Amino acid sequence: MRLDRVHRGHAFPDRLKLLAMRVMAGHAPGVVRTLLYRKDFFGKRFSALTQQVMRGPSPWSVGERELFAAFVSRLNQCVF
Repeated sequence: MRLDRVHRGHAFPDRLKLLAMRVMAGHAPGVVRTLLYRKDFFGKRFSALTQQVMRGPSPWSVGERELFAAFVSRLNQCVF
């Protein structure tokens, strides 16, 4: 369940970004909407954590980590 505020409560510059995503990709992924909503509270920290996990030191290559993420997203029926 997604809160309506997270789905529609973005500032004007972020609404433009989401519109551009919808035009170019056909949709704006829910995770992007969540990251843009209250960026200082959640988005910046979560983005930094994701960057560290996906690009930081690891026995797995960046490509392998991206493949794992895509596979899990598919299992979760996530279009992201």
